Amino acid sequence: MADDLLSYIEDFVSYMRSERGFSENTVASYRRDLLKLAAYLAKKGISLDDVNLETLEDFLKFLRKSGLKKTSRSRLVSTLRTFFKYLVVYENFPKNPAELLEIPRKDLKLPNVLSEEEVRALIEAPDTSEPAGIRDRALLELLYATGLRVSELLSLRLGDVDLDEDVLRVIGKGNKERVVPFGEAAHLWLERYLIEVRPEFAGSRSGDYIFLNQRGGKLSRTGFWKILRKYALKVGIEEGRVYPHVLRHSFATHLLMRGCDLRVVQELLGHSSVTTTQIYTHLDIKRLKEVHRKYHPRS
Repeated sequence: MADDLLSYIEDFVSYMRSERGFSENTVASYRRDLLKLAAYLAKKGISLDDVNLETLEDFLKFLRKSGLKKTSRSRLVSTLRTFFKYLVVYENFPKNPAELLEIPRKDLKLPNVLSEEEVRALIEAPDTSEPAGIRDRALLELLYATGLRVSELLSLRLGDVDLDEDVLRVIGKGNKERVVPFGEAAHLWLERYLIEVRPEFAGSRSGDYIFLNQRGGKLSRTGFWKILRKYALKVGIEEGRVYPHVLRHSFATHLLMRGCDLRVVQELLGHSSVTTTQIYTHLDIKRLKEVHRKYHPRS
């Protein structure tokens, strides 16, 4: 039965990759979670047919005692629900024992965001008398203008940009496509980069990716992170407040603080559920409380 379970796991991850369009990182995460289950069942001598709700609850308790974080356990519950639902629908499994599993409640962790003044300083930090500085300015302008995930930004190709309409075609999580607008400043620096710098950087291995490193390859996440940290250090933003998605989080928070509708922000960010976007309303409320405490005469 252990071999059957391993076979089901491989069939499931193949389905999630080819039919559902999930990324390799997500598929690998599913596989790791399910291999933990397979190892646990083998150790306990429990067959797949005998798995019930209590079995899965004991499995989660075991992982909690082993030190698995709450966020990882929440993801694992989601994996188990999806896996057993797949078995019921596609493998004629008689029941979904994970259906009633409770997801551990996440502690609300608010991401750090930069003020509008800090964002402006960060974006204006590159030395635009240098080709790399022009690229970096275009990179930061576009990221803050659109709120893209870093992976989405670095995956942009020349055909994804419409400079006449000032919009991007973005392929996000789950291969979902969305159209995201950008403003005048991002247009100006992106156009300048594409005309003056990208042809200089481009080489035989550039493909049609927009953002390139100086050796002509696609700019990597590591390369982007070095760029972001360099300019944050230059303008005096504490290192602990800067992380790859800081401009995405700042983008969303600043829009809401200026009165943008939550559903519009959800669409721009590419969130499938508005619940994910609602964390930024907490940031907005937090900021309002800070302002109230600072300026109200009786606070």
